[in-house]
Amino acid sequence: MDRRTFFKNTFRRSAEEVVKHIDHKVKQKARHWIRPPYAQDELNFLLNCTRCDACIEACPHDVIFNLSGQFDVQAAGTPALDLLNVGCHLCEDWPCVNACETEALQIAKSEKNTESDLPRLALVTIDTETCLPYSGPECGACEYACPVPGALRWEMTRPVIDQEICVGCGLCREVCIVSPSAVLVSSLNQSETQHSP
Repeated sequence: MDRRTFFKNTFRRSAEEVVKHIDHKVKQKARHWIRPPYAQDELNFLLNCTRCDACIEACPHDVIFNLSGQFDVQAAGTPALDLLNVGCHLCEDWPCVNACETEALQIAKSEKNTESDLPRLALVTIDTETCLPYSGPECGACEYACPVPGALRWEMTRPVIDQEICVGCGLCREVCIVSPSAVLVSSLNQSETQHSP
């Protein structure tokens, strides 16, 4: 290997390591919010989002809001989903995505937008300590809330979320009658960074 190739390869490997490090740091910060449907990975999202508010204005259910600088100055003003209070309705025509001109939100051309191609938004789980059917009384408030067939099923009289099918829209949380809600919603970045070195 000649000297020029050696330095070129060394520089490339160093640059790759720097990008990996930045990507990991960005994902760690992103544990505190959930991006709108079809958002690019967090680093690319931050690089492409112009904070124009077009996706926020396009959302017919007021699920998208601007992040404050409370968690991260770099993410301030970028859009996030308010799944703790409202569920994403997985609109058929994806107005938030279509409003994005910079492709920070972008449906891959290969995706046909069928139920199996829906974007994964968040991780949704049921707190069996507070969910009423797990302690005896019947409830069923969330029974018909889920728009994704098979994601929320019932075992005996208790709701169970199938993590392989659930996209994390949070509509089951929106209708939960327990306060605080027995349906827990967390960022996908939270589970990713917990398993990262």
